Amino acid sequence: LFSLFLLLLTLQPFSVFSQSYSNVSLGESLSAGGNTSSWLSPSGEFAFGFHSINNRDDAFLLAIWYDKIPEKTIVWYANGDKPAPKGSKLQLTINGGLELNNPQGEEIWRAQSILGVVTYAAMLDTGNFVLVDSNSVHIWESFKNPSDTILPTQILELGSMLSSRQPTNYSKGRVQLRLLTDGNLVMNTVALPSNYAYAAYYVSNTFGSGYQVVFNESTATIHIQSQNGSILLDLTVGSIPSTKTHYHRATIDFNGVFTQYARPKSSSSSNGYESWSIGWSIPDDVCSFNSQDVGEGICGYNSICRIVQNRPVCGCPNQYTLVDPNNTSSGCKPDFILQGCNGNGTGTPEILYRMDELLDTAWPNSADYQRRAPYTEADCKNSCLYDCQCAIATFRDGNCWKKSLQVRNGRQRSDVIVKAFLKVSADKNTPRNPHPAPSVPVDHNIPGSNPNGEEKDKGLFSVVAAVLLGSSIFFNLIFLAAIFMGVLVYYKKLKEKVQKPSSFETNLHSFTYKDLEDATDGFKEELGRGAFGVVYKGVLGLDSKLVAVKKLDKVVQEGDKEFKTELSVIGQTHHKNLVKLVGFCEEGQHRLLVYEFMSNGTLAGFLFGSSRPDWNQRTQIAFGIARGLMYLHEECSVQIIHCDIKPQNILLDDCYTARISDFGLAKLLMTDKSRTNTAIRGTKGYIAPEWFRHLPITVKVDVYSFGVMLLEIICCRKSVELEMGGDERAILTDWAYYCYQEGRLDALVENDIEAMNNMGRLERLFKVAIWCIQEEPSLRPTMRKVVQMLEGITEVSEPPHPYLFSC
Repeated sequence: LFSLFLLLLTLQPFSVFSQSYSNVSLGESLSAGGNTSSWLSPSGEFAFGFHSINNRDDAFLLAIWYDKIPEKTIVWYANGDKPAPKGSKLQLTINGGLELNNPQGEEIWRAQSILGVVTYAAMLDTGNFVLVDSNSVHIWESFKNPSDTILPTQILELGSMLSSRQPTNYSKGRVQLRLLTDGNLVMNTVALPSNYAYAAYYVSNTFGSGYQVVFNESTATIHIQSQNGSILLDLTVGSIPSTKTHYHRATIDFNGVFTQYARPKSSSSSNGYESWSIGWSIPDDVCSFNSQDVGEGICGYNSICRIVQNRPVCGCPNQYTLVDPNNTSSGCKPDFILQGCNGNGTGTPEILYRMDELLDTAWPNSADYQRRAPYTEADCKNSCLYDCQCAIATFRDGNCWKKSLQVRNGRQRSDVIVKAFLKVSADKNTPRNPHPAPSVPVDHNIPGSNPNGEEKDKGLFSVVAAVLLGSSIFFNLIFLAAIFMGVLVYYKKLKEKVQKPSSFETNLHSFTYKDLEDATDGFKEELGRGAFGVVYKGVLGLDSKLVAVKKLDKVVQEGDKEFKTELSVIGQTHHKNLVKLVGFCEEGQHRLLVYEFMSNGTLAGFLFGSSRPDWNQRTQIAFGIARGLMYLHEECSVQIIHCDIKPQNILLDDCYTARISDFGLAKLLMTDKSRTNTAIRGTKGYIAPEWFRHLPITVKVDVYSFGVMLLEIICCRKSVELEMGGDERAILTDWAYYCYQEGRLDALVENDIEAMNNMGRLERLFKVAIWCIQEEPSLRPTMRKVVQMLEGITEVSEPPHPYLFSC
């Protein structure tokens, strides 16, 4: 009997466990704030039920969340616009419906479009809550009715949509991610509460071929695939941890960025808590979308948006504050009264207001009610100051544009070339902005500065004087000696800081030569060679992270120059189509650079191998290179001309995403310059004609090289085939234009069936390439225009003969 009693005690926990994780039968219910408020998945990873909103005990969300992590991250919710009060009931009715009612019995939410007769429900370990029929078919599931998040194994079908939530609650936000029925994945803002969709600020350009967005569980990657299952576009960038060791989710955030997050399943932190980390996100710059149909933009009216590490940061100009202090995307309002044109104001404009200049700021998509020219900068400021309708004026090249509130889509970027002037109150007692914009005015009441700095300096002098006069001579001497020593130490450190090489001013990891010698096993495995050195494969750290170590040759002048150039350039760049610099070594005569390892080698190896690569994969690589060059030319704080764009300098990561590498030949320009004269740089076959004519070198040399490489990507052959001798096909650029002119594109792609089946895209890519290789630099498009033409946003006109000016 005692043994039987022990056996029963042993079995009891298993009985309870089984009951907790069993299927949900018809008639079962959950109560908001009650003892039974959720149903768990078999492993206990996910819970479905009532989740209190902001730790309140009177408002509940019907949701799915990760139940084994401290923060209980929500991945699906149903009633965000209508929270359930305490005592609300969710029931799987005997009629097979899933209904949420408040304590008075009024319906708050119900599962819609149930296609069949429900026999039971279940919370699955994938994070999917399902209603199941007698044939075990899922006739309703949360995966098919997503909120703002998708999980591994989840698929978005044509017509599916994710909607962001508000930053402070779970009501519907202003951003959508949609897989349109035409196959394009887009992101756009909406006009609430009407849900009118403004122009998309992100487009995948999978028109006509996109069929599903798939979150692959085995690789933890997200891609767009066609109906036959081929991958059209891999959204994932970089190395992603395994789903075996990490939880994953991808969310359309309230700031307009679609982000994949990861979190370790077993915490390694001392307090047992680790937060979600960002794996990748799109788009890179949500602030700079150019369209008139953008509504209030990501940050709301009268705000300023800036990108920091691919994330938008919203803020308000000086003397403006957030409409909703708890919501940085709510837009801004002035803290002072703009008198307007009603004539009831007291005081003249020069007494009431002043014009503050805003750094690197513009509102390019806000309608200007008036343009004045020719104007000087002073004329522009005064014109707005004395205009009762004007709130902001922008000035460029003798043109003055005046804007009234509400302005929209304000952005701050280092490449903004207009000057912006903001009308603010001249009253010194006007409250300071508690939510300042990412940048600040250059004069008057700078947020974060000390307007009473002079008084503080005087106060400090008074304290020092009092100490000196009120103490004994002995202590005064000690005090003065301490000050003298402090000054010496300060200037010594300052001198060391000034004399420190610019390479040390980055946030990169500094390695010793011994570190890198050990990592590469004595520089054993060579990956490739360049003009300035050799690249070796290496392994770093306990996690065995693969890296590529570039060891520069001992060329004192040129090697050192290239080293500092690469370090200063790459260390400040961040883009999914650029190779990331991990660290460096600057020890004695040794100069080494450490990059992330690209597992799929160079584009040259990919293109010119024994088999022809997939057509869609090749076109996506071309698009990625174009976006990377656009970033270098237009979006860096320092404009960069690469000067040696070729397939050997394009690397491919695990997902075959194109990554531009080798900035050793990059020519840096300050933002106020656009040209430079230098000796010929680059590689034969890719060098623009202006190099040989001693003409000023601009970013258009990279455009030319890209055009040549685009032809190589299309045709899967090198730009110069020496073995063809005097054959007219030896020079690809000449042969390409001849075939295009004769309507013989099939001869160029050599019966590539995939390419020929997409003749529209094929012809568009050829026309873009021919525009890029124009002999006259001014005829070549910018890389921004190239990207727009490649993606089909801008129509591609008929290109002229590339060597028209040589004829």
